[in-house]
Amino acid sequence: MSDKGALLEKLKGIVIDGIIEDSEGATKEALGQGVEPLEIVEKGLVPGIEEAGARFSRGDYFLPELVASAEAMQTAMAVLDPLLRAKQEARKTLGHVLLGTVEGDIHSIGKNIVGALLQAAGFVVTDLGANVAVGTFVAKARELRPNIIGMSALLTTTMVKQQQTIEALAKEGLRSGLKVMVGGAPVTGDWAKKIGADDFAEDAVAAVAVAKRLVGA
Repeated sequence: MSDKGALLEKLKGIVIDGIIEDSEGATKEALGQGVEPLEIVEKGLVPGIEEAGARFSRGDYFLPELVASAEAMQTAMAVLDPLLRAKQEARKTLGHVLLGTVEGDIHSIGKNIVGALLQAAGFVVTDLGANVAVGTFVAKARELRPNIIGMSALLTTTMVKQQQTIEALAKEGLRSGLKVMVGGAPVTGDWAKKIGADDFAEDAVAAVAVAKRLVGA
């Protein structure tokens, strides 16, 4: 295996094993050895997070392992993003996803994992964070024109904010052509249908398949 190949395998392993503290250093090491940022993403980080997702789907990984893998990838991407933008180097994207946990809810772990897996799958992701107001979702939808909005609610008391956001998007004339997916522990397919969402996902791995389906990928 070449030095480049060894470095990419090292990064892949770091993501699979969720070794967050080694991610930044290994990414900078690869860059220092002349590995292109896009190659690091496509041949190191993406295979790593995809394997972690596959292990989670099989039941070989539990949520803490998947969280660590996602954080390791995000740490590496924080190093690479400015370089990718500077070089205007871009992977072929499947679409733009706007993510957020709804107002009144500060849970973000599941959403963060969804964002990492969507990035790995080829989506551009804008993460608004947690406790996102209805008006913020609407304003960002108008500004960024995403293909999909993904809303997470981990509390039954905040689920209604998903409904209110969908209603506000429609009222502002932004619903046409915009797909909405919802998720979170209390969220079900019946709830998604009731509030007019296009689909729901029961976990982060399923969210990728749903997003692909929504954009026809």
